[in-house]
Amino acid sequence: MRIVLGLAAALLMGGMPLLAQEERLLYGADWRFARAGEVELHWAGPRQSDMTLKTLGLVGKLYKVDDVYRATFDPGWCALTLNLDAQEGRRHRVTQVTYDRGGRKVSYIERDVHKNEVVRRNEMDTPECVHEVTGALQRLRELLPAPGTRLQLPVSDGKKMVSARVESLAREKVKVPLGEFSTIKYEAFLFNDVLYRRKGRLFVWLTDDDRRLPVQIRIQLPFYIGTVTLRLERDGVASGDRAGGQVVPQEGGLNGAIGAKGGEFGRVAADERGGGQ
Repeated sequence: MRIVLGLAAALLMGGMPLLAQEERLLYGADWRFARAGEVELHWAGPRQSDMTLKTLGLVGKLYKVDDVYRATFDPGWCALTLNLDAQEGRRHRVTQVTYDRGGRKVSYIERDVHKNEVVRRNEMDTPECVHEVTGALQRLRELLPAPGTRLQLPVSDGKKMVSARVESLAREKVKVPLGEFSTIKYEAFLFNDVLYRRKGRLFVWLTDDDRRLPVQIRIQLPFYIGTVTLRLERDGVASGDRAGGQVVPQEGGLNGAIGAKGGEFGRVAADERGGGQ
């Protein structure tokens, strides 16, 4: 459940491919007909995306998740860095991924915060421009392939490098809490031992307009796990209310969470450079 909800949230961090304005979106996550969590997304222009993810209700009581994610990019959504501070159940891990475009390599370091030790390290060759999953969604939004077409995108999470296939399936009307939208439905092939070993299918709905807004994402997994669906609930910008009952970002909000947890990233980076564990 943790992996599924986190992946769905990350994939929704597709941002605004045509606009560089600051924007925030709030999604509700449903699992087995119950509300499982919330995802708040924030784009500080075209060079950075942030996300907070938390479980709620019964799911939150069974397995608490409180994650903060940040990715940075060069033009073209070429990944530069990925930082994840993940507090999940009793586990607290901090992951740093660095994409060296000039050297065509990616390095991955994952640390156990409680034990203050590196639990996984990896380095591999990559193309000069490679996407993490949120940048790949940004690129998809820029291209907005018409139904019946497909494309390949270079994607790496620091542990594996793949050429991910995305197929444009059909135009559909989709109703989410924010309203009803005309969309194009896509399937992204990241499961079944592509980027992720787990069996499953991933679908994304982007609005068929200038915004190309990711209004819904669905991950279908084996029956014993179930399906997770993220639906857009609120749409806001940092400068204030927008028409249509959209939301003003809460005081502190995601920036506060990033700032508070950013200290962890700094301390981990310092420890790693100094060789301490």
